[in-house]
Amino acid sequence: MERTPVAHDDFTPLLTTTDWNEEWKALQQRRRPPDDAAWWDKRAATFRTHDAPSAYTDQFLALAAIRPDETVFDMGCGNGALALPLATAGHPVIAADFSRGMLDDLAAKAAARGVEDRIECVCLSWEDDWEAAGFGANCVDVALASRSVATADLGAALGKLSSVARRRACATLTTGPSPHVDVTVFEGLGLPVPKSFDYLYALLVLTEQGYQPELRLIASERIRSYHNVEEAAASLAAMIEKHAGRAAAPDQIAAALERLPAWVAEHLVPNERAGADDGHGGTEKALRLRDPRPVQWAFLSWDTSRTPHPAW
Repeated sequence: MERTPVAHDDFTPLLTTTDWNEEWKALQQRRRPPDDAAWWDKRAATFRTHDAPSAYTDQFLALAAIRPDETVFDMGCGNGALALPLATAGHPVIAADFSRGMLDDLAAKAAARGVEDRIECVCLSWEDDWEAAGFGANCVDVALASRSVATADLGAALGKLSSVARRRACATLTTGPSPHVDVTVFEGLGLPVPKSFDYLYALLVLTEQGYQPELRLIASERIRSYHNVEEAAASLAAMIEKHAGRAAAPDQIAAALERLPAWVAEHLVPNERAGADDGHGGTEKALRLRDPRPVQWAFLSWDTSRTPHPAW
């Protein structure tokens, strides 16, 4: 039996009619502002990129598939999680970050490794005029943004990243809650988990810009250690107070904070790596939470050689 088409004059397909970059901008107005350069300058004193292999870094670089001798633009480079191994492998790297403290730490590490001649450190933000700063179209082969896409204008940021790359651009964004949110803690205390799905906005914005982004996932986990129950409870309380307000009501947050000390005491276990190097320039403490914090990243890559670069 032949079906008769039904007219739906009141139906609007949001996927194809929504300006996803404008929605992103509106979303940022409701979010806590990202940490600024001054905050990261202070953090640089204790934020360490360790020489030990990182599962996340290894997976990112494998997926980035950078060819021998290609030049790389590393936006939001921090103190060198990607720039240092890339330079060690022989790649010339433009390492850009808005934190002078992070760049100074990266420069010191590069000198210690003997690769300072392969890394150009540049103080640059997503909001700056990249072309005026000397980074025009096709100035490198590959552009990267690893866990660093924190901007009010996602379309402009991705456009800049695409523009500087002759061949390929890659970025990682969150697939669910912020990596600073421990889902196990929130769920254990009855708090709704604030979700973001930033990678979906990036996929949609890149598609709107005429690219065909590919998606892969990078699974990782974080284990934080503590000296005692009190330190753990204080740290987790700060996390809840900083992030829970996006999804939870004030009375829910208050109830969770009241239950927190007992929950922490129940879920802390001896840390089998106590006294060992923690991989970030410090030492593993006596206790840790029983369950590591799962963190999943969306790895997006797109071919920048086949699509005309948008003008931003």
